[in-house]
Amino acid sequence: MTANLSAALDAARRDWPVFPLCPGSKVPAMSDWETNATTDTDRIERYWSHPGHRGHGVAIACGPAGLVVIDLDKPKPGQTPPPAWARPGITDGCDVLADLCDAAGQPFPSGTFTVQTGRGGFHLYFTSPGGLRCTEGGWSTGLGWLIDTRSGGGYVVAAGSVVGGNHYGLVHDTQPGPLPPWLATRLTPTAPTPARSGPVQLRSLDHAGRAAAYVRRAIDTECAHVVGAGEGGRNKALFIAAQNLGQLAAGGAVSADDVRAALMDAAATPIGHGAYSETQAHKTITSGLRAGANRPRKVAA
Repeated sequence: MTANLSAALDAARRDWPVFPLCPGSKVPAMSDWETNATTDTDRIERYWSHPGHRGHGVAIACGPAGLVVIDLDKPKPGQTPPPAWARPGITDGCDVLADLCDAAGQPFPSGTFTVQTGRGGFHLYFTSPGGLRCTEGGWSTGLGWLIDTRSGGGYVVAAGSVVGGNHYGLVHDTQPGPLPPWLATRLTPTAPTPARSGPVQLRSLDHAGRAAAYVRRAIDTECAHVVGAGEGGRNKALFIAAQNLGQLAAGGAVSADDVRAALMDAAATPIGHGAYSETQAHKTITSGLRAGANRPRKVAA
């Protein structure tokens, strides 16, 4: 029995649905992986026993498994902490979580099902109260630097699986404990802030006319998408909005400076447990405007 087959069967016996990963990567090997994940041991044995599938890694679909997994990562070579975490004693995701625990007056959530990742970090498994969001450690809306979380819509590599020559080893074999309430609160999506109402007042749109009205509506719509995206999705929404409006700016319908001002205003709308980084917003808007400039759009007068 291969390591990956053994890993898949072990997860299935715990009632955690699994699916295959592409050889040597953490990319799903099937479409709609969350729906297709299975605990059927016959299906699992047939798949991972096939000579062409033995090198496929094993992933657990967290949502169907009723899990939320906290991923405590190690920094990549040359990676340095952001200013908020650039202080003595903070070297990896474990240190960041310990710091968060101290600040909250809570114990470190050890004692649960734990896996050491291929790069030396750790996965802490908990039972999920439901309705939680996945987060990325590099975003201001996550728990902190080098901490990712995976719940509904997310997945993790299973214990015992081998991905790209890296083994995911079981460290503490026990039943996953319930996610501590203070962490559940931080990972619960907040209701999006309602989009602002009224037309955008921009200097390059002081004139009246059908074209100006069209551009105002376009800016209002894109700003509403940014505000409504909320935690976890704001960066992507901001890039798309900047790209779309960047096409209009490149076509001369509105100035790029006015587009930037409107989107910065939208990005500054409070979200969840913290504000979206102004520096990150500026970079994302710049990238979106640059991408949009490659496809200028003219607006009929």
